[in-house]
Amino acid sequence: MEKLLEFRGIGKYFPGVKALDDVSFDLYPGEVHVIVGENGAGKSTLMKVLSGAYTADAGEILLEGKPITRNSPRISEELGIRMIYQELNLVPELSIASNVFLGHELKKGFFVDKRAQEAKADELLRDMGIQVDSRTLVKNLGVGTQQMVEIAKALSKNAKIIVFDEPTSSLTDSEIRELFRIIGLLKQRGVGMFYISHRLEELFEIGSRVTVMRDGKHILTEDIQNMDMTRVIEGIAGRKIENLYPHTRKEAGEALLEIRGLSGERFEDVSMTVHAGEIVGVSGLVGAGRTETMRAVFGIDSYRAGEVLVDGKKVPRNSPEKAGRMGMCLLPEDRKVEGLALPLSIRENSVISSLKLLNPGGIVKRAQEKTKVQEYMDRLSIAASTMEKLARFLSGGTQQKVVIAKWLMSKSRVFIFDEPTRGIDVGAKSSIYELMDELVMQGAAILMVSSDLQEILGMSDRIYVMSGGSVVGEIDGSEVEQSMVLNLAFSNV
Repeated sequence: MEKLLEFRGIGKYFPGVKALDDVSFDLYPGEVHVIVGENGAGKSTLMKVLSGAYTADAGEILLEGKPITRNSPRISEELGIRMIYQELNLVPELSIASNVFLGHELKKGFFVDKRAQEAKADELLRDMGIQVDSRTLVKNLGVGTQQMVEIAKALSKNAKIIVFDEPTSSLTDSEIRELFRIIGLLKQRGVGMFYISHRLEELFEIGSRVTVMRDGKHILTEDIQNMDMTRVIEGIAGRKIENLYPHTRKEAGEALLEIRGLSGERFEDVSMTVHAGEIVGVSGLVGAGRTETMRAVFGIDSYRAGEVLVDGKKVPRNSPEKAGRMGMCLLPEDRKVEGLALPLSIRENSVISSLKLLNPGGIVKRAQEKTKVQEYMDRLSIAASTMEKLARFLSGGTQQKVVIAKWLMSKSRVFIFDEPTRGIDVGAKSSIYELMDELVMQGAAILMVSSDLQEILGMSDRIYVMSGGSVVGEIDGSEVEQSMVLNLAFSNV
């Protein structure tokens, strides 16, 4: 079969950084070519070169055997190359049809032919098996359906190649199944696809071949049937990972966190206990009320009944500051929006919750601050050339470590992790798990919300399962099976 696209020796350089170094691999028609690697491995940079957002400094790209001599986002689209990013590029106030044909409207004379656009968009959606009226405003659609609109938009421009960048990060299980069904249809039509994801289990479900990238280099490309999870993980990390989930179970100590009968807008009568030396998982479907409960526990959101205790002392309602002072902290699901101040440096983010501790009497002791920050950067292996590096330039895994450093410096003992490894590569995941294990070995208590069932099973001493805003079961981690969690998760839907 003739190659649809070929990268030959692609290089891309930024000041002080070799982002891509002699990268070569290819894509065939009707293939799902999965690209995996740590944050900063070069995956997104390579796709930006393909899309024309960046110009390669070395090498060439061949499309159907012919070199692409000039490139830009517009030229890339004209050549049939379409990008579908994690943050969807749609106009919420416009209809599906208007979004599908935005920038290449169907016209009747000088005017946009709305009826023709709606008819064509309806046809595209029908072909994809999507039952939705093209006149529907995009803002009234779920994330999964919006993604289908992006795909319809690509097909309206006769896409030959579609790049999916972390397409399932915000989708429910049913929406993921629907996406995979559509990808199967695209394969049958001969569309070549690059698929970037940190969810490694997905590559074995939909991938034809897998390419591993590391430090801007092409490490390997292999048929999926010749790969296993261990080989993929070790290729990504560049080292052997004997046990991805390293948690060492020990005898639990005293109860550090008690949630008693908590009721609020999205949860009802929730009770949980976490002891010193324990990692307690909270599982459930999207919409089960897990995140809402944790936000109320930490005082971000209000609740109408119940109480929260840390070390036997009642935590005041609606006061994250007081909860923090009592030794509790929340690592939120959206670390970029709620966990960090992205325009601030590693140092500034790290000390923001412990300014009074580090600077008693209100006198700023910058040298002491820097010494303490460096101590935690070393302890957590925070990869950065300087503590003055801005948080927005850090990888997802490093950002998560800075959030953890912030709370460790404030002497926290009760950690609420909400989706601790979402959007983080496997190498960084391993580091986060090791850190969590270290924390509980030192007597901390961790309550971990996760949609990753393998993470829940691999790292939890006990598991609470939530469904419909309530706790529907508690399972001992040593006896748990995947089916037990799933059965409970669906019990109150």
